[in-house]
Amino acid sequence: MSSQATELVRLLTVRGESLAVAESLTGGLVAAEITSVPGASKVFRGSVTAYATELKHELLGVDAMLLAQRGAVDPQVAAQMAAGVRKALGADWGIATTGVAGPEPQDGRPVGTVFVAVDGPLTDRPGSAGGGKVEALRLNGSRAEIRMESVRSVLASLLAQLAGEQTGNERAQDTERNGGF
Repeated sequence: MSSQATELVRLLTVRGESLAVAESLTGGLVAAEITSVPGASKVFRGSVTAYATELKHELLGVDAMLLAQRGAVDPQVAAQMAAGVRKALGADWGIATTGVAGPEPQDGRPVGTVFVAVDGPLTDRPGSAGGGKVEALRLNGSRAEIRMESVRSVLASLLAQLAGEQTGNERAQDTERNGGF
Protein backbone atom coordinates (compact mmCIF):
# COMPACT_ATOMS: atom_id res chain seq x y z
CA MET A 1 0.00 0.00 0.00
CA SER A 2 1.40 3.38 -0.99
CA SER A 3 1.40 6.56 1.04
CA GLN A 4 -0.43 8.16 -1.93
CA ALA A 5 -3.30 5.70 -1.67
CA THR A 6 -3.42 6.12 2.12
CA GLU A 7 -3.57 9.91 1.80
CA LEU A 8 -6.21 9.66 -0.94
CA VAL A 9 -8.48 7.48 1.19
CA ARG A 10 -7.93 9.81 4.16
CA LEU A 11 -8.78 12.96 2.18
CA LEU A 12 -11.85 11.46 0.53
CA THR A 13 -13.08 10.14 3.90
CA VAL A 14 -12.70 13.57 5.53
CA ARG A 15 -14.55 15.18 2.61
CA GLY A 16 -17.28 12.53 2.56
CA GLU A 17 -16.64 11.89 -1.15
CA SER A 18 -16.40 8.73 -3.22
CA LEU A 19 -14.15 7.45 -6.01
CA ALA A 20 -14.54 5.17 -9.04
CA VAL A 21 -11.73 3.94 -11.28
CA ALA A 22 -11.58 3.12 -15.01
CA GLU A 23 -8.49 1.22 -16.09
CA SER A 24 -7.03 -0.05 -19.29
CA LEU A 25 -3.24 -0.59 -19.35
CA THR A 26 -3.08 -0.83 -15.54
CA GLY A 27 -5.47 -3.79 -15.55
CA GLY A 28 -6.82 -3.32 -12.03
CA LEU A 29 -3.63 -2.12 -10.33
CA VAL A 30 -5.12 1.27 -9.42
CA ALA A 31 -8.12 -0.36 -7.74
CA ALA A 32 -5.82 -2.84 -5.97
CA GLU A 33 -3.64 0.01 -4.66
CA ILE A 34 -6.64 1.91 -3.29
CA THR A 35 -8.33 -1.13 -1.76
CA SER A 36 -5.11 -2.15 0.00
CA VAL A 37 -5.75 0.77 2.38
CA PRO A 38 -7.76 -0.07 5.51
CA GLY A 39 -11.04 1.90 5.42
CA ALA A 40 -11.08 2.22 1.61
CA SER A 41 -14.62 0.82 1.60
CA LYS A 42 -15.83 4.18 2.98
CA VAL A 43 -14.84 5.95 -0.24
CA PHE A 44 -14.18 3.42 -3.02
CA ARG A 45 -17.26 2.65 -5.16
CA GLY A 46 -15.62 0.23 -7.59
CA SER A 47 -13.78 -0.05 -10.85
CA VAL A 48 -14.14 -1.04 -14.48
CA THR A 49 -11.16 -2.62 -16.19
CA ALA A 50 -12.03 -1.98 -19.84
CA TYR A 51 -9.02 -3.57 -21.50
CA ALA A 52 -10.77 -4.26 -24.82
CA THR A 53 -11.40 -1.10 -26.84
CA GLU A 54 -15.10 -1.80 -27.44
CA LEU A 55 -15.70 -2.04 -23.67
CA LYS A 56 -14.54 1.55 -23.27
CA HIS A 57 -17.60 2.48 -25.36
CA GLU A 58 -20.04 -0.15 -24.07
CA LEU A 59 -19.32 0.17 -20.34
CA LEU A 60 -17.89 3.67 -19.96
CA GLY A 61 -19.70 5.59 -22.69
CA VAL A 62 -16.57 6.65 -24.59
CA ASP A 63 -17.59 8.01 -27.99
CA ALA A 64 -17.40 5.19 -30.57
CA MET A 65 -16.37 7.58 -33.35
CA LEU A 66 -13.51 8.91 -31.22
CA LEU A 67 -12.30 5.35 -30.60
CA ALA A 68 -12.58 4.50 -34.31
CA GLN A 69 -10.70 7.62 -35.40
CA ARG A 70 -8.01 7.91 -32.74
CA GLY A 71 -7.84 4.55 -31.00
CA ALA A 72 -7.96 3.86 -27.28
CA VAL A 73 -4.71 5.66 -26.43
CA ASP A 74 -5.86 9.26 -26.59
CA PRO A 75 -6.31 12.13 -24.11
CA GLN A 76 -10.02 12.55 -24.91
CA VAL A 77 -10.57 8.82 -24.42
CA ALA A 78 -8.95 9.07 -20.97
CA ALA A 79 -11.17 12.04 -20.07
CA GLN A 80 -14.31 10.24 -21.24
CA MET A 81 -13.32 7.08 -19.34
CA ALA A 82 -12.97 9.07 -16.09
CA ALA A 83 -16.30 10.85 -16.62
CA GLY A 84 -17.98 7.61 -17.70
CA VAL A 85 -16.91 5.55 -14.69
CA ARG A 86 -17.85 8.40 -12.37
CA LYS A 87 -21.35 8.42 -13.84
CA ALA A 88 -21.72 4.64 -14.18
CA LEU A 89 -20.71 3.94 -10.58
CA GLY A 90 -22.25 7.05 -9.01
CA ALA A 91 -19.05 8.49 -7.57
CA ASP A 92 -17.97 12.05 -6.77
CA TRP A 93 -14.63 11.46 -8.52
CA GLY A 94 -13.60 9.30 -11.46
CA ILE A 95 -10.04 8.53 -12.49
CA ALA A 96 -8.80 6.69 -15.56
CA THR A 97 -5.70 5.23 -17.19
CA THR A 98 -5.12 4.37 -20.85
CA GLY A 99 -1.87 3.84 -22.67
CA VAL A 100 0.73 1.52 -24.15
CA ALA A 101 2.71 -0.60 -21.69
CA GLY A 102 4.37 -2.65 -24.42
CA PRO A 103 6.02 -4.62 -25.72
CA GLU A 104 4.57 -3.36 -29.05
CA PRO A 105 3.22 0.08 -30.08
CA GLN A 106 -0.59 0.41 -30.21
CA ASP A 107 -2.85 2.65 -32.31
CA GLY A 108 0.23 4.37 -33.75
CA ARG A 109 1.43 5.32 -30.25
CA PRO A 110 4.87 4.27 -29.00
CA VAL A 111 5.41 2.16 -25.89
CA GLY A 112 5.31 4.39 -22.81
CA THR A 113 2.58 6.73 -24.09
CA VAL A 114 0.06 7.03 -21.25
CA PHE A 115 -2.86 9.32 -20.47
CA VAL A 116 -4.30 9.63 -16.97
CA ALA A 117 -7.48 11.55 -16.25
CA VAL A 118 -9.42 12.92 -13.28
CA ASP A 119 -13.08 13.94 -13.39
CA GLY A 120 -14.84 15.36 -10.36
CA PRO A 121 -16.97 18.02 -8.72
CA LEU A 122 -14.85 20.88 -10.10
CA THR A 123 -16.12 20.07 -13.59
CA ASP A 124 -19.74 20.38 -12.42
CA ARG A 125 -19.44 24.01 -11.41
CA PRO A 126 -20.97 26.77 -13.53
CA GLY A 127 -18.33 28.33 -15.74
CA SER A 128 -15.92 25.42 -15.40
CA ALA A 129 -14.10 24.23 -18.50
CA GLY A 130 -15.54 20.75 -17.96
CA GLY A 131 -14.02 17.53 -19.13
CA GLY A 132 -11.80 17.05 -16.10
CA LYS A 133 -8.02 17.06 -16.18
CA VAL A 134 -5.84 14.88 -18.40
CA GLU A 135 -2.11 14.40 -18.12
CA ALA A 136 0.00 13.07 -20.98
CA LEU A 137 2.93 10.92 -19.86
CA ARG A 138 5.90 9.57 -21.78
CA LEU A 139 7.27 6.76 -19.62
CA ASN A 140 10.36 4.62 -19.98
CA GLY A 141 11.12 1.21 -18.57
CA SER A 142 9.72 -2.28 -18.63
CA ARG A 143 6.04 -3.10 -19.06
CA ALA A 144 5.72 -3.52 -15.28
CA GLU A 145 7.49 -0.22 -14.60
CA ILE A 146 5.27 1.67 -17.06
CA ARG A 147 2.14 0.20 -15.47
CA MET A 148 3.26 1.02 -11.90
CA GLU A 149 4.27 4.58 -12.85
CA SER A 150 0.83 5.01 -14.45
CA VAL A 151 -0.77 4.01 -11.13
CA ARG A 152 1.42 6.47 -9.24
CA SER A 153 0.68 9.24 -11.74
CA VAL A 154 -3.12 8.90 -11.70
CA LEU A 155 -3.17 8.85 -7.89
CA ALA A 156 -0.87 11.92 -7.82
CA SER A 157 -3.13 13.71 -10.28
CA LEU A 158 -6.20 13.16 -8.10
CA LEU A 159 -4.28 14.17 -4.96
CA ALA A 160 -3.23 17.39 -6.72
CA GLN A 161 -6.85 18.12 -7.66
CA LEU A 162 -8.01 17.50 -4.08
CA ALA A 163 -5.19 19.61 -2.61
CA GLY A 164 -5.85 22.42 -5.07
CA GLU A 165 -9.54 22.36 -4.26
CA GLN A 166 -8.82 22.48 -0.54
CA THR A 167 -6.67 25.59 -0.93
CA GLY A 168 -9.19 27.19 -3.28
CA ASN A 169 -6.55 27.33 -6.01
CA GLU A 170 -9.03 26.94 -8.87
CA ARG A 171 -7.38 29.44 -11.20
CA ALA A 172 -4.18 27.34 -11.37
CA GLN A 173 -6.25 24.21 -11.95
CA ASP A 174 -8.07 25.84 -14.87
CA THR A 175 -4.72 26.65 -16.46
CA GLU A 176 -3.55 23.05 -16.06
CA ARG A 177 -6.86 21.47 -17.00
CA ASN A 178 -6.73 19.01 -19.90
CA GLY A 179 -2.93 18.86 -19.84
CA GLY A 180 -2.66 21.31 -22.71
CA PHE A 181 -4.97 19.29 -24.94
